[in-house]
This record gives sequence, structure tokens and C-alpha cells, in this order.
Amino acid sequence: MPNLRPQGAESKSSDIDLSEFQYVPQRYYGRIVASVVILVLLALLINAFAHGKIEWRFVGQFFTAKAILTGLGNTIVMSILAMALGVIFGVIIAVMRMSSNPVLSSVAVGYTWIFRGTPLILQLLLWFNLALIFPTIAIPGLFSFQTVDIMTPFTAALLGLSINQGAYTSEVVRAGLISVDLGQYEAAKSIGMTRIHALRRIILPQAMRVIIPPIGNEFISMVKTTSLASMIQYSELLYNAQTIYFANARVMELLFVAGIWYLVVVTLLSFGQNRLERYFGRGTRRRNS
Repeated sequence: MPNLRPQGAESKSSDIDLSEFQYVPQRYYGRIVASVVILVLLALLINAFAHGKIEWRFVGQFFTAKAILTGLGNTIVMSILAMALGVIFGVIIAVMRMSSNPVLSSVAVGYTWIFRGTPLILQLLLWFNLALIFPTIAIPGLFSFQTVDIMTPFTAALLGLSINQGAYTSEVVRAGLISVDLGQYEAAKSIGMTRIHALRRIILPQAMRVIIPPIGNEFISMVKTTSLASMIQYSELLYNAQTIYFANARVMELLFVAGIWYLVVVTLLSFGQNRLERYFGRGTRRRNS
């Protein structure tokens, strides 16, 4: 097809002096108005809290109180234990869900359905009041215990939080396992690896880069979710803060103390999560072109 561009068109376009044109940046008036409104509202909010009926000296006074620090320690311990058990349950359930055995896969589906489908606070209350259904826990000829003696607030909170977390973690782990190419499974099988051995040595290490980010988010969420254990009298951070303000009526001040400590812990965990993501994302990190 012949070139229909007029002769000399290129030379004419190259002779244009761009300095004659003035660059006028586009103005986003909507963004400017929105930014001003947000800043004004933020200033009003800060002023309201700064000059409101809040005795900030009590916030500083109770920030390092023994009961608050004890509750903080219990919150951290419960978060670590519940998350560790939740990950273990999640891996087991994810493997069962992907099994070709219909019984195992059905049990895994049922587990996920029940514990994701009912409120966590309901599960905590059920565990805490388990003695109403099973007064004793026993294996004939081995041991027998009164359920009310075993199902303490700590035990009920640990079981409720970890089993509930296992249902959510199982879906995260399953997504990570599915993300690994099917050829990896076949290659492991071809060299004589068992399914468990292949999962532990080949599949799970590759799936970790997909699993770690949501698991990190779940762990951060677990720190805040432990506050629900206050409903069954577990002595965590919020429960101890409530115990103090029931006595001195400094409700807002103690709630601010608890909130600040939650922010501190979550911030530290966020830094740790970023480090783990960079570690497991080695070799797959996107490079800027």
C-alpha cells in the first residue's frame, strides 16, 4: 500500500518550536476540596478529644499499671497459642479437604462450615458452659475429670479461638497449596515421595509465599479478637481495663489505655509480617521495569 503521508510532513513537524507552548498542569479541584474538608474534620476531632471531658493524666497513670501489663501479657500469650494451634488445625483440615477420601474431605468441609458459620462469641460461650452438657470428661479405666474444673476461662478461650481460627486458616492454606503447579506434585510422586513427604519438603515451602501474607493478617486480627474472651472472664487486656474502670468510673481513660496498647502490639507485628513476606518472597519479587 503506498504511503499517503504528504512529502515534507516530517520536516514540518520537526520545525515546530515547543518553547512557544505553555505547560498548564491539570487541576483536581475535587481532590483539593476533599483534602481541606478531611483536614478540618480531623482538626475538630483532635480538638474535641484534647479539650473534652477526658482526664489524660489517668491515661498516663494507668498505662503501665500492673493489672494492665498483666492483661497485655495474657493477650499476647493467648494470641500466640491460639494462632499456633489454629495454623496446625488449618494445615490438617486443608490436607483433609484436598484428600480423595470422601470421609476426610466431608469432615473438613463440615468443620469449616460450622466454625465459620457461627459467631465466635457464641463458640466461646459454648466452650465455657460445656459442663452443662458434659458434666464429666472421662475415658473408662484411665481418667475422669469434672468438666467445670477443666474448662477454665483460659482453656475455653484457647479452644474457642484456635478451633475457630483453624477454619479460616484451612482456606488460606488450601489456596496456597492450590497455587503450586500440579507438575510439582507429579515430580515428587515420580521420585517415590509419599504425599506427606512431598507436602513437607516441596509443596509447602513453595506455598508459603502465598500463605504468609494472609496468615500474618490473621495473627494481627487474633490479637484484637482475644478481647472477645473478656465475655468469659479471661483476664486479658480489655477485661482488666474494664475491671479497673468499674471501680474508678474512668471508662474512657481506661479504654484509651487498652486501645493504645493494642496499637503498639499491632504495629510491632506489622513490621514482623513485612520481614517475613520479604523473606519468603525472595526470587519472586517483582522488579520495576
